[in-house]
Amino acid sequence: MELRIDRDGCNGYGNCVFAAPDVLDLNPETNIVELVRAATDDDRAALIEAAADCPVRALTVVDDRD
Repeated sequence: MELRIDRDGCNGYGNCVFAAPDVLDLNPETNIVELVRAATDDDRAALIEAAADCPVRALTVVDDRD
């Protein structure tokens, strides 16, 4: 599983951070989402929700299960 972040597309809404606060946060200087730690398979459901909650679709979960 891989999380791809479109840093140019991110507008800093923060919806993703609410869905996956253990993995994602907004950088206080840029207001762009970033990983706070490496994502694991245990984070899969939260990251899928985070990507779905992004209003500008700046997150993509690439999952080898699909």
